[in-house]
This record gives sequence, structure tokens and C-alpha cells, in this order.
Amino acid sequence: MGTNKIRITAACAAALLVASAAACSKNASGGSSTPAAGTSGSSGSSAPAALAGSVTFNQDNLAKLDAALKSALAGKDLSGVNIAMVVNVAADYWKAGQVGFQKGCSDLGLSGSKCTYFAPPNGKLTEQNSEMETLRSQGITGYAISAIDPTSAAGTIHTDVQHGISVLAIDSPLPGTDAASLYLGTPNYTAGQQAGEAMKQVLGGKGKVAVLVGSLTAANATQRIQGFEDALKGSDITVVQKVNDNLQAATATSDAETILANNPDVNGLYGVYSYDGPALAQAVQSAGKSSSVHIVSDDSDAQTLGFIKSGVISGTVVQMPYQQGYTGAYILAAEKVLGKDATMAIIKPYLESDGSTLSSGVGLVTSADLSAYQALETQLGIS
Repeated sequence: MGTNKIRITAACAAALLVASAAACSKNASGGSSTPAAGTSGSSGSSAPAALAGSVTFNQDNLAKLDAALKSALAGKDLSGVNIAMVVNVAADYWKAGQVGFQKGCSDLGLSGSKCTYFAPPNGKLTEQNSEMETLRSQGITGYAISAIDPTSAAGTIHTDVQHGISVLAIDSPLPGTDAASLYLGTPNYTAGQQAGEAMKQVLGGKGKVAVLVGSLTAANATQRIQGFEDALKGSDITVVQKVNDNLQAATATSDAETILANNPDVNGLYGVYSYDGPALAQAVQSAGKSSSVHIVSDDSDAQTLGFIKSGVISGTVVQMPYQQGYTGAYILAAEKVLGKDATMAIIKPYLESDGSTLSSGVGLVTSADLSAYQALETQLGIS
């Protein structure tokens, strides 16, 4: 069975698995929304209810785009393609992206030497910059990147584009740079909104929340936090702290422990980056507050899913990094072989209304649909 068929089948299988829980409706971000049990249009205080999630992403749309790009590349010489996927930290979250990227390269017939995946071991800018220098010396023709510091990357991206290197923003948009015209990933504001709606529900519309994140300047972080805060408007929930853990899980745990010790009235924690969920769960368990402090997180690290199963984390807003890797490989290959204008003409019908976002979808995993999400991961070869 071809990859596109696998991906469509996976999406359908996941939808069937959760259909009995609630009806799914596609939202503007290419993800889906599922009515949460016990909620209404009011954001006022109410009794907390069990979360109902959604694990239908944007596979069908991206599968069609992948097929269109593959068709356009059929019979073309790809020997000059040399691409890379460079992410911001070596976290479990990105393993799915790596699998997708390598599968995309394989389906394109590209050898491993022409497809490089790199994750900074410690999430440090110096590590990412050093790898980029190495890739340039090896004749890179294009790269997808989740930039650790978008501001400092702007000048380098400009130079790369001027030298004919394609740059694709993944995971976090790159506004104000030469890579601003196309972003492949989750609509981060929408993801933050889903997290905020989930937090409102589990807190019954009332409480105090702290937000922990690996960066307070990266676009994916600022957009998610803005969406989260906007979703809380009109409720009796206030955000009392926003703390930067600098991409360090141990720091996130320590920060959460300090927050809980100094703020006994905090009853909600939002972990924005992939490692934050498990880090906050560990802090809550250490404080003996698993039943009184509710956690909503982002992403689906194996530890996060374990804490979902045990009930320590109420829900996690999930992306589909597999798609960022797979479709990213196709886009970078097409831009080298077909040219940017021809590639963008193929991509344009699949973009969101902003004209630059190619959504990989948004979901919400809770204990109710954990098995459905894990089944989808298995079918994509992620788990």
C-alpha cells in the first residue's frame, strides 16, 4: 500500500475509533474540534467535566498535496537535491518528525546522504548554528527548520535564500524573514485556544494558572500563549505567572515546584513545549497535588501519554510532526527541482485563509481517546 493511502487509512481509522465518543467537525486550521462534555457557550464557573478529545488531523489534505507534488516531480532528475530537517531540541516529540522526513525522502528516492535530520542535543542555539554551518559546507539545497531564536536567524536565512537555498519554517513561523511566505505546522494560536478551552473545563471556569514554556519569544510559544489567554477571557481563571524554562525539562520541573510551593492557590498548569507536560506532572506528583492541580499540556511525548493514562495530565493538545517531516521533504525537493514559484502554485490550494500556513492539524488527546491516538501513531510507523 502506498504512503498516501496509509495516511488516509490512518486518519479514517482514528476517526472511526473516536466516533462513538463525540461528533468531529473540521475547523479552520485543518484540525478538528469535538464538543466537550458538559460545556456550553458560557465561560462562567461550572462543575468540571471529563474532557472529550479529537485525534483527526489534516492527513487527507496533506496526502493530496503530497500526491500532487510527487506527480509534478515524476520523471524529473532529483540527483541535485540535498535537504535537511533541523529542529530545536532532541525531544521525543520530534521522533515522529524524523520518521516522517526519512519516509518522505525514501518515497522520493533520495539516499540517506542527501537527507539529513538534526536535533540539537541540549536545545542550544550554538548547536543549531554549528550544524547549519556544516550543512552549508556540504552543499545543502534546502532545509526545514524550527528556529531556536527566530530573530537571530533572520540574517542567516536571508543570506541562504540569496544563495539559492530553500528555507521552510516548520513548528514555528518565521515572520519578518525570507521564510515568512510558507509555514508548515500547527496553527499555534488555535492550539493555544484548545488548551485554554480544556483548562476552562477542567477547572470549572475558576482558578489560577501558571504557564511554563521553553521560550517567551519564539512565535510558536507567543501564539499559543495568546490563544490560551484569549480562551480564558470571560471566565474566572487568571494567569498568574509565565515562566521561561529555556528548553530544559529539569528547569521546568524546578520552576513548577517553586510555583506550587509559593502559590498554594494555583490549581492549573499549562505546559507549552513537548517536555513541559511530563516535567509539570513530576512536580505535581512530588508536591502531592495530583488531585488538586490540573495540567493541560502540548504534544505527545511517551511520558505525556503515560501521565494522560494515569490521570495526572488532564489533556494534551497534539500536533502531527510526522506530517511536517514528510510533506517538508516533498516541498524542499520540489523547490529545488521545479523552482519556488511552481512549487507554491501547487501548494496554494491547500493553504489556510492567511495564505501562508500549511496546517498539519490540531488535536486533543485525553484518557477517553488515548487508544485511538496510539493506533494512529502505530499505523504511521511512529510508535
